[in-house]
Amino acid sequence: MGITGEHHFGIARKIVSNMTSESWEQIPHAVMNYEPDVTEFIKECKKLNEGNTDPSKKITINTVMIKVISEGLKQAPKLNAHLEFNRRLVRGCLKTFDHVDVSMPMILPNGEMMTINMHDMGSKTLTEMTEAINDAARKAKNTDLNEVMFEVSLDNTLNNLKRGKIGQTINRLYGSKTGKHKVHTLKGNAKKEYYSIPETDRLTKHDIEQGTITITNLGSIYRPYRGECCLLEIIPPQVSAIAINAAQKRPVVTKDAEGNDQITIGMVMPIAVAIDHRAVDYGDMVPFIQKLDEIFANPSVIQEWK
Repeated sequence: MGITGEHHFGIARKIVSNMTSESWEQIPHAVMNYEPDVTEFIKECKKLNEGNTDPSKKITINTVMIKVISEGLKQAPKLNAHLEFNRRLVRGCLKTFDHVDVSMPMILPNGEMMTINMHDMGSKTLTEMTEAINDAARKAKNTDLNEVMFEVSLDNTLNNLKRGKIGQTINRLYGSKTGKHKVHTLKGNAKKEYYSIPETDRLTKHDIEQGTITITNLGSIYRPYRGECCLLEIIPPQVSAIAINAAQKRPVVTKDAEGNDQITIGMVMPIAVAIDHRAVDYGDMVPFIQKLDEIFANPSVIQEWK
């Protein structure tokens, strides 16, 4: 068996690997899979763009789904929360929020992936959400991934130092500043030129700081995908994470003209919801699912969100 190459982690991969490791080390995950019939819902989504000839203003199903989930979270605030937990003292505190900040993975122009914090998506219209997502994509084109990730990493390291995590701080600094694993950031004129770009035209740590919940749209990564995500990690201090899968043709039970059950071909969109079982139980998810059931049963409501 021959080695074909060595790929040392860059700062983005370092941050992801550290956060996901922390997730599985600390969080007892519980997952519920939800499979709504979205046949009529998708038809309503298409109506949103009728008469629109500007591709930049197109309202995508991804955007509508973020809005749907945000509406569900308003009914289940414990899912839209951060947890503080001290296992040694067995003390916990769940902090809920009056806004929905969505941590949303986004593929950058260079092919790398970054999780963007889409702030306050719960109060925005679909048009405002589209503008916010497009603006984040615009700023990403002017963003040096290493620089913005280093800003976040440095901020996180300093906060850990304030909490007395001296050993962890020393280890992180050593790991990022020495040998083959050294993190390379801009220097000299290149750095000066980069930071001369207004913050309104590039992503900053404010754009990638921790949101209140992570929502991943797997369907947008590979649309022909047939299947569903059944397990995903929760990034602390968040207490839930949601994966939206590609809508796919499935046999569904509907009613015929006489009100009898019949099997037809419909569109189903599997959704996986992972919760931190230290803070949330399955019962806390019921209002969330009920709200989504209500929306998918009466999908014309999305026209009011435009």
